[in-house]
Amino acid sequence: MPRHFQRELERLKRKLLGLSALVGENLRDAIKAVGEYDLVLADKVREVDLEIDQIEIDVEEDCLKILALHQPVAIDLRLIVAILKINNDLERIGDLSENIARQVNHGPIIVNDSPSLEIHGMDKKVQRMLNDALDAFVNLDVELAREVCINDDQVDEINARIHQESKEAITADNSNTEYALQLLSISRYLERIADHTTNIAEDVIYLVEGEIIRHGRDNTVDSEIDPRVPSSRR
Repeated sequence: MPRHFQRELERLKRKLLGLSALVGENLRDAIKAVGEYDLVLADKVREVDLEIDQIEIDVEEDCLKILALHQPVAIDLRLIVAILKINNDLERIGDLSENIARQVNHGPIIVNDSPSLEIHGMDKKVQRMLNDALDAFVNLDVELAREVCINDDQVDEINARIHQESKEAITADNSNTEYALQLLSISRYLERIADHTTNIAEDVIYLVEGEIIRHGRDNTVDSEIDPRVPSSRR
């Protein structure tokens, strides 16, 4: 492999890892902003998402330049394809984190009942999934990537419970409607983040083993999440 090509690949990987760190931090800040009703932190999340969007564009352009100039094959080609896909999933996680931060506008989350307690556990699991998926990419750890895929099913189960419990809360007392909708929105955003995180894990498996395992997974689009969010930010 030509030395300058290797340098370009290493620079590309560093840029992607920088993006992943920024996305992970912004997700943590979004969850903290909602949990602590921090309007200033929520504004910061929205600002950082603009930076994430620009880095995503830069990484994609770098990938396309490398493909055009060097025409890589085999493992190098798989690496660039995986980076392109992971880059896109990280950008979508950034958007969904911003959507979570926007829930501050609907008031604080009070963690004293079953649905909101479930949200607290769900956000921890999703953040751990993202960290594990990115560690799997750095270390080319297929087993860790497969664990992320398994954990996605657990997140889906939590989301389903929150959905059911929120519906029951609205039925019992319609004054709970706005609060329940807030919980449902955050739960759905976290569930979609878990889906994108699972995509990253699957890309690690593709990178290492050349195996594509996405077929048959849920491909529901994000536009179904929350009618209160402008379509350009879903």
